[in-house]
Amino acid sequence: MGEGLSYLREINLASVCLRIVLSLIIGGILGLERGRKNRPAGFRTYILVCLGSTLVMMTNQYVYQVFGTSDPTRMGAQVVSGIGFLGAGTIIVTGRQQIKGITTAAGMWTSACCGLAIGIGFYEGAIAGGIIVFLIMEFLEKMDCVIRKHSNIMDVYLEFDGKKMFSTFLIHARESGFDVTNIEIGKNKHIKTGELSVVLTLESQIKRTQEEMLAIIGSIEGVSFIEKL
Repeated sequence: MGEGLSYLREINLASVCLRIVLSLIIGGILGLERGRKNRPAGFRTYILVCLGSTLVMMTNQYVYQVFGTSDPTRMGAQVVSGIGFLGAGTIIVTGRQQIKGITTAAGMWTSACCGLAIGIGFYEGAIAGGIIVFLIMEFLEKMDCVIRKHSNIMDVYLEFDGKKMFSTFLIHARESGFDVTNIEIGKNKHIKTGELSVVLTLESQIKRTQEEMLAIIGSIEGVSFIEKL
């Protein structure tokens, strides 16, 4: 068993085929989860990232093993830093100042790391890491939603009938037991002239569900639209 693993950790036909197949499987599993949730980077992107990282690491190992030159981890280090540029392309800021795509970018970076582990022959780490990443993206999202649902702090996007209504809103919100912080007045080209859009953080001094918080804030005079971010 040990001799077989040692053989597969070297660059040869069997190890190359195994690493390519393994990168396709792990990249595909991670990408399938993102693609099913209609994220910017999905099935094909994750496979390509994982496979590309694997090929880079195998090439680096080949150069080191055959020619006896180069650092066996140098090319891999470039992948770790370079994948950040690709991941940044999946992160967007919406017109309501809502940031989306961070989890997808982190997943792509981790997929690349799995590919590097496969490419150098660290199969155990790649498989274990890939399984854990899949479980995190698949199941911990539900836990995150439960935690957010019971939190008394919430970021909201609001639209007002006019600038004076925002001043009235602040007074009523504080009278209703809310602390209003991180106020950011936005410029939304889709709202009517004279209206105002604002992104802010609400913290309830009284124990309430987020649905109750939204209902109270939405009922304040002057609020024409409200959405939880």
